[in-house]
Amino acid sequence: MPEKHVLVIVGPTAVGKTQLTVQLAKELGVSVLNADSRQVFKELKIGTAKPTPIEMSGVKHYFVNDRNITQEFSAGHFEKEGLEVLAEIFKNRDVAIVSGGSGLYVDALCYGFSDIPKVKNGLRENIKERVKKEGLEVLFEQLKILDPNYANEIDPDNQQRIVRALEVCIGTGKPFSAFRTGSAQKRNFKIHFIGLELPRELLYERINSRMDMMVENGLFEEAQRMLPYRQHNALQTVGYTEIFGYLDGQYDKQEAIRLLKRNSRRYAKRQLTWFKKNESVHWFEPTQIDQILKLVKSWID
Repeated sequence: MPEKHVLVIVGPTAVGKTQLTVQLAKELGVSVLNADSRQVFKELKIGTAKPTPIEMSGVKHYFVNDRNITQEFSAGHFEKEGLEVLAEIFKNRDVAIVSGGSGLYVDALCYGFSDIPKVKNGLRENIKERVKKEGLEVLFEQLKILDPNYANEIDPDNQQRIVRALEVCIGTGKPFSAFRTGSAQKRNFKIHFIGLELPRELLYERINSRMDMMVENGLFEEAQRMLPYRQHNALQTVGYTEIFGYLDGQYDKQEAIRLLKRNSRRYAKRQLTWFKKNESVHWFEPTQIDQILKLVKSWID
């Protein structure tokens, strides 16, 4: 039986992952699993920079528009369902592509998670109460002390991830990140990593332009429609929290746009920090398509 291969394309937001992914998928005649914690939701179109039907160019993408915003979707779900999708793909194909900027989702699929021990009942509720009384910033500072590695990788506005990480840190006495750096679970396919990067100034220019385009395409209106669901994890993230602040009357529209750009640049920096820790990643600029194709073919031929 031929070996099975998963090509994993990673990199920061706005670097060009979608274009490379579709180009490779068409060249190889394969499907794509989208490793993104927000593009899976049907309602989040603009703020997630979701690939459009034209961009997807007829290539089958899994985990795009698969869920409603009221449905739960986590890295654990992605691992379980992603492995099922790969098993299905591998019945007829020897190669699949995983593409995305969510490091937690990529790690879940490629390496799995160690089992997290159960923590005592009521701890999560206590932490949520503290958020209301003390503010999220205070809890994020506590997380930075208990688990600096994880705190460095997540969005400081993502309440659900901060609460979950603190719950594990306090409940087990160990850093949350310790539970995803144990021995990797054995997969029955070979994993190959390709990372995309650009000089920082150029990447930041692209991020700023993307934010301007999102605003032009109706990001503020999309956020307005999502206000009733703002407590959901997918909306406690860059691209939405800044606009919710504006809609709450905390600042004007120009300030919201400034924060959108600043926080998106910071998010890109955190993404790179996460992926650069993985020494298996082969790094390229998006224009180096010939070199990327040559390397990919050497892996799978």
